[in-house]
Amino acid sequence: MTPQELRAAVQGTPFRPFIIHMADGRSFPIRHPDFLLIAPNGRTAFAFGPTADEFSILDVLLMTEIEILRQETQSASDAAANPG
Repeated sequence: MTPQELRAAVQGTPFRPFIIHMADGRSFPIRHPDFLLIAPNGRTAFAFGPTADEFSILDVLLMTEIEILRQETQSASDAAANPG
């Protein structure tokens, strides 16, 4: 993974949630652009969890894949919230 590819995923408009997959098999869901901070040199990233005290420091060069998550459409969300 290159720093440019990671920045493109975070800065995409509109933002689409994604999962970072690492070479060691770990994965990190990024559900909002504020949950990932990329160092200026592009080599290190900080992935934050759902709470403020959960974070991981990641080596960008050990990332193997960014899996873009499929977004639900508004109509599918409405249908699930208001069945029948």
